[in-house]
Amino acid sequence: MGRRENENTNKSNKPYNDNSSFEAKPSMYNQTTTDSHSVRKQVDPETTRYFWEIQNLFENEGMDIEERPIVCGNALEEVRGKELELATDAKISHVLQTLIEGCDLDHLCVFLRGCAKSFLSIAMDRAGSHVIETAMKALALHLQEQENYTFIEETLVKICKVIAVNPIDMMCNCYGSHVLRSLLCLCKGVPLDSLELHGVKSSKSLADRLNMKNSRFQKDNIWNTHSGFPDLLNLVVSGILKCDKKKMYDVLGDQFGCLVLQTTLKLLSGHDQELLQLVPVFLGCEKDNLVEENLIDGSVRPDILEWIKETAYSHLMEVILEVSPESLFDEIFSKIFKDSLFEASCDQCGSFVIQALISRTRNQDQMEIIWEQLGSKFLELLENGRSGVIASLISASQKLHSNEQECCDALVSAMCSTEESPTCIVPRLLFLDNYFRYETKSNWSWPSGTKMHVMGCLILQEIFSFESVRVPVEFEIVQPYLTSITSMEAEYVLETAKDPGGARVIEAFLSSNASVKLKRRLITKLRGHFGELAKNSSGCFTVEKCFTASNLSLREAIASDLLAVRAEIFKTRQGPYLLRKLEIDRFADQPDHWKQRQESIQAAYKEFEVTFGSGEPKSSKKDSFLSENANVKSSQQEGLKNMREEIEHKLTPAAPSQKRHREGGDGRKEENKKSRKRTEKSTENAAKMPFLSSEMPERKVKKSKKKSKA
Repeated sequence: MGRRENENTNKSNKPYNDNSSFEAKPSMYNQTTTDSHSVRKQVDPETTRYFWEIQNLFENEGMDIEERPIVCGNALEEVRGKELELATDAKISHVLQTLIEGCDLDHLCVFLRGCAKSFLSIAMDRAGSHVIETAMKALALHLQEQENYTFIEETLVKICKVIAVNPIDMMCNCYGSHVLRSLLCLCKGVPLDSLELHGVKSSKSLADRLNMKNSRFQKDNIWNTHSGFPDLLNLVVSGILKCDKKKMYDVLGDQFGCLVLQTTLKLLSGHDQELLQLVPVFLGCEKDNLVEENLIDGSVRPDILEWIKETAYSHLMEVILEVSPESLFDEIFSKIFKDSLFEASCDQCGSFVIQALISRTRNQDQMEIIWEQLGSKFLELLENGRSGVIASLISASQKLHSNEQECCDALVSAMCSTEESPTCIVPRLLFLDNYFRYETKSNWSWPSGTKMHVMGCLILQEIFSFESVRVPVEFEIVQPYLTSITSMEAEYVLETAKDPGGARVIEAFLSSNASVKLKRRLITKLRGHFGELAKNSSGCFTVEKCFTASNLSLREAIASDLLAVRAEIFKTRQGPYLLRKLEIDRFADQPDHWKQRQESIQAAYKEFEVTFGSGEPKSSKKDSFLSENANVKSSQQEGLKNMREEIEHKLTPAAPSQKRHREGGDGRKEENKKSRKRTEKSTENAAKMPFLSSEMPERKVKKSKKKSKA
C-alpha cells in the first residue's frame, strides 16, 4: 500500500505523548562509534601484513579447492585472542569474511566461541557486524547436515547467553539490530536473508489484506529450512521480556528496536502461549499484571493511539495485529481501537494500522462497529489520501459478506454526486489521486498519459470480484461500476489496457460472472488493437482474457490482429506463450481447422453448463460466511471452475508453465499458468482446503469421492 518512510531514515525522537513518563530513545543509526572502539587495541603492523598476504594469496595466485579450507583454518587460528580488534578493523574484517566462508565447521565454531565474550561490541560495529553475519550464514549452510546440529548448538548457546543478559543496546543499534534479527532467524530455522522477517514490507502483505493469497498460517511450512534451536530462541526472547518498563519504552521508541520486536513476533506466529506473554508487554502493559482474559490494561490506550502515529511503532502494531491470537485481538480491538477508528485512519502512519485491523477482523459484530465509524467517511478518507483504508474495508465486507451493498453505494456517493452520471465512477477511480487533487472536480477529464492509481485499480478489482456480480441484474449492487466500465470511450479502454494496473481491472471484469453481453461490449472497443496490446508486457494477459470471453467472430478478429504482428509478439517475454495458447500458427496455416476447434471448445462449455449448471449462486445474501452450506457451495463452485479449465486444457495445446511478471501495482497474483492440473488434482486440492478444522476429515473424504464420480 505504499510506505510512508524508508526504514533507514529516522523520524524525530520526541516523546510519544506529553503525559508519558518515558521518552522515545534517540536512534543510534547516526552513531559511528561504539564502546568497543574506546577499549580495543590497535592491530599491530605485523598482523596486518600477515592478513594482507592471505588476501593476496586468494586474489592473485588462486588456490586449489582442496587446500582452501586448510589455509582458511590455519589463518583463523591466528585470530584467537584478537577477535575484537581484528573483526572491527575496517580492512581486515573483509579478509575474515573470506576466511569464514572457506573454513571448515570446527574452525568456524572456534572463532565464534572466541567472539562470545566481546560479541555485543563486535555485533554493534560497522565492520564487525558483517563478520558475524557471514559466520551465521556459514552456520546455516552447515546445518543442512544433521550431524553438525549438536556442535553448532553448543556454540550458539555461548552467544545467546551473552545477548540475553543485556539485549537492549544491541536491539537499538543499527548494526546490532540486523545481527540479532539474523540470529533469531537462525534459531528458528528459517532463511537468514528473508526480507519480510527483517521488516521489509512486500506485496505479499498487501495480498493478504485484500484476500489475494492464503493466510499467515502456512508460513511455518514455507519458511523452515532446518529444525532450528527453539530453546535458544526462547532464551533470547526471555532476555527481552526481563527488561524493565523504562528500557522497554526505549525499545518501543526506537526504529531498530521495533524491527527486532517485529521479527520476534513473526517467528512466533502461531505460538499462542508465547504471544500472549509478549504482545501485552509490547503494548506497554506491565508484565507482572497480566491476567488471563484481561491481558490488556485499558490505561495504555491513550499512549498507543499516539504511538501508532510514529513510523516505527506503527509497523510494530501492524505485526501485532497480524499475529495476535483471536482472544487477544478481540481485546485490542475493544479496549484500544473501538472508538478511535476514524481518528487513527486520518493519520499517515495510523491508517496502515487500521488497514491491518480491518483485514484481521473475523466476525460481523466487529465489522458492524467498523462500518458505523467509517461507513459515512468515505469522502473524507479519499480526500485525505487514505484509499487503502477503503480498500481494506471493501475487502473485509466481501470476505464476511457484510455491508457489501453499503460499501459499494458509499463509494459511488464519494466518487460522484447525485446529479452526475455513474459513468464517471471507473475513470475517476483509475486516476484516484489525480481526481482528488483537481481543484474543480466537476471539470475533471481523463488525464491521458498519466499512470493509473494503484489503490484505485485494486479497489475496482475487489468490486468486480464480488459474489454479487453473479446475481441477476435487478439485484446488482455493482451495477453502476459495470455501467461505467462498459460506457468508457474506446480510446480510454485501450489506454486502460496498456496500463499495468488498468489491465488488471479489465481482467477482473472479464473474469467475473458479469453478463456475456457486457463483456463483449467492452472487448469490441479493443478491436483492431489486440496486436498492439499483445506486444505490451501488461496487455498480453488482457488479450488472453478477451479471447476467452469472446464468441467465435471476436476470437477470429483477435487472432487476425495477432497474426499481423506475430514476429514482433514472439520476441516479447510472454509472446510465445500467447501465440501457442491461442494457436495463431494453426490459424495462419489451417484457418478452417482452427475455427472448428474453437467451435468444439464452445460446444464443450455449453454441454458442461447443461450437465452441471453454471455454478452461479441465485442469491449471495442468503449465505452466511459462518454457514457450513456456504462453505460447501463455495467449494462446489470452485470445483466447477476447475472442471471448466480442464475442458479448455484438453482442447488446447499444452504449454510449459510460466509465471506472470509485470510492472505496476502491489499484491499481484501469479496468473495464466500454461500447464493446468488435471481435474483429479483440482478436486484433491479442494478437499484439502478445510484441513484446519478437526471436524472436517470425514466430510473431506466424502466430498472428494463425490467429485471424483462427477
